[in-house]
Amino acid sequence: MQSKKFDFIKNCKYFIIGYAAIILIGVVIFSIFGANLSIDFKGGTMFTYTYSGELKLEEATTVIKDTLKTDVTVTESAGYNDSSKKLVVTLVSDESVSADLQSKMLNALTTKFKDNNVAIGDSNSVSPTVAGTFFLKCLVAVLLASILVVIYVGIRFRKIGGVSAGLFSLLSLLLDCLIAFCTCVFFRLEIDSNFMSVILTILGYSLNDTIVIYDRLRENTKMYPSMNFYERVNASINQSLGRTIKTSVATLAAIVTVIIVAEIFGLVSLRSFAIPMAVGIVSGCVSSVALSCPLWYKWQSKFNKNSKAKNAA
Repeated sequence: MQSKKFDFIKNCKYFIIGYAAIILIGVVIFSIFGANLSIDFKGGTMFTYTYSGELKLEEATTVIKDTLKTDVTVTESAGYNDSSKKLVVTLVSDESVSADLQSKMLNALTTKFKDNNVAIGDSNSVSPTVAGTFFLKCLVAVLLASILVVIYVGIRFRKIGGVSAGLFSLLSLLLDCLIAFCTCVFFRLEIDSNFMSVILTILGYSLNDTIVIYDRLRENTKMYPSMNFYERVNASINQSLGRTIKTSVATLAAIVTVIIVAEIFGLVSLRSFAIPMAVGIVSGCVSSVALSCPLWYKWQSKFNKNSKAKNAA
């Protein structure tokens, strides 16, 4: 067996401090500015207008607010060429906007910006009740996936840790999800249905990295039963490190390409998916090798000591 290269167990505390700092900063920013939730989660109506040429966002916002007589959020999606420029109007309301009011808003925009060829793109309306139901369904999906993770890891690695291995895998997954959420808070990305896709995908990638390490540990346990538990866990992490990094880098390269395309062509929805996905993949790689297994080792060591002391008594 190769000797250990980096002592992940000994240096685990530094990774814990790093994760705690990032999450704390995310909590502070969230407490001050909140999260940019889409209408999928809070309900409301969203309109998209296409236009060409140059258009002042402040003036468009004023026109829309004066027409609707309420507060709205107006954002601009500027793509690679004029034909892909869009105005996205988001209105948080319990009631849908009538067809007459939509027509008045379009007329007001076309009158104000005669040379910009303003036209309605699409509209989407979600009631708060439906939004709340959708949010609960997403939570149930994540909860169910988490339970299945613990059961799967507990059964597959029952000879080296069982349920405890599954629980610490789940801890790593939860940290990755928090990091993805903090990324959306940092960059003020809209949290919509894409975010739940990001969470479930990160769960899969992070779990795969952790399973690779546990599988290596199981093999080393059979091949080197007399080896010190500390050295065996550390060596197993280091042996799996190369494969984990290569897999993560390959996936990250593809996601970064998506981010570049989204920035060039102004694909806002794709951007809100790719950026937290990229950060989540990096977090999944780090948490699997530097948190999940080292913390599991510490738990196993403490548990074994308590068991021996109880048996001796």
